[in-house]
Amino acid sequence: MGQRVPVIALTGYLGAGKTTVLNHLLRAPGARIGVVVNDFGAINVDAALITGQVDEPAAITGGCVCCVPDTDGLDDALEKLTQPRLRLDAVLVEASGVADPPALARLIQFSGVRRARPGGLVDVIDAAAYFDTVDSGGPPPARFSAASLVVINKTDRVATEVRAETVARIAARVREANPRAHLVDTTHGRVDPALVFDAATTEDPVDELPFAAAARQDPGEESHRHVHAVTVPATGPIDPGPLVDLLEDPPAGAYRLKGTVTVDTGRGPRGFVVNIVGPQIHVAARPSSDGPDGLVAIGLHLDQAAARARLEEVLRPCSGRPAAEGVRRFTRYRRLSS
Repeated sequence: MGQRVPVIALTGYLGAGKTTVLNHLLRAPGARIGVVVNDFGAINVDAALITGQVDEPAAITGGCVCCVPDTDGLDDALEKLTQPRLRLDAVLVEASGVADPPALARLIQFSGVRRARPGGLVDVIDAAAYFDTVDSGGPPPARFSAASLVVINKTDRVATEVRAETVARIAARVREANPRAHLVDTTHGRVDPALVFDAATTEDPVDELPFAAAARQDPGEESHRHVHAVTVPATGPIDPGPLVDLLEDPPAGAYRLKGTVTVDTGRGPRGFVVNIVGPQIHVAARPSSDGPDGLVAIGLHLDQAAARARLEEVLRPCSGRPAAEGVRRFTRYRRLSS
């Protein structure tokens, strides 16, 4: 079947800036991104950023994507956008401002599209309006329970003297609802695309129409804070037990972890592709044996030295037969991912 395409949900209260985040992500050079939007309210996706990358964006009708009578609308869009011929790196689903993030996360998780897999949920917050809209006190908002990444946007609209305190208060409320959520504070929707998805190349393909490249020519746009990444190669089959330990407890500050590994399954070595986004773990059989083995940890606040040490420990070639418990745990994630 080949590798499955990650589907990333993009949510946010009305006016939080999620469409701005989406348009910023679409400016990633070389990335081939599919977009699913719904027609509830005004959607202003910059078509120039999609033209030349995808044949057309898919639209969900019937209001909020979480309120369609069944999942057919979303599944139809994902079925189309995950076609292998499109060679997409990711699909972004932008929900309306009234969407319920946990409900959208469930729709994606239990989608019937075999070529799609959950790629995380990015929830966008308006820092200036947060306590007047999303959070009026009491229990922390349930919307954050499904988020893998929370973008605290529009921080420039908070008075300088209380900005740090306000961001810290918002972060504390998010972590009350979801201690594992990763947070980034920013302005104008600027989030490093490397935090959200893989780009196919570092530059636009030469045969693509240059709409996206032209749209990036904005001299007034400040650069975002870049994420850190640590790459460690593997030299032989590894023990599944330490690998599962890593998947369940990634290095400090790691939001994404990905790579290809050869695992000693107890019945011989087999190749796998592993992906982590926040708390989501996905393990799939490696479609081919081409290319080197190794793992990459990615995060905005990644402890690079600690991450390298963890990856090197996990990728140490297996000596002797792996423990049955480690094989069992790894097999469980493999089955859950299917």
